Amino acid sequence: MKNSEIKGLSQEELIARIAEEKENLVKLKFAHAISAIENPSRISKVRKDIARLKTEVTQRKAQSATEIK
Repeated sequence: MKNSEIKGLSQEELIARIAEEKENLVKLKFAHAISAIENPSRISKVRKDIARLKTEVTQRKAQSATEIK
């Protein structure tokens, strides 16, 4: 997921996407533990996507906090 796509999402969509990606990560890890998945780099890609989404949520919260002051 690209940063431009992430910035286009609303706050609610970001939170929903984080939950969805976390669930996907758990499934990937479980599948990899049972038998090797075809492309294990997908796990790190999902982790990085979650980090990008969380970073955007944090930046928006900080931005809204500074606008209030």
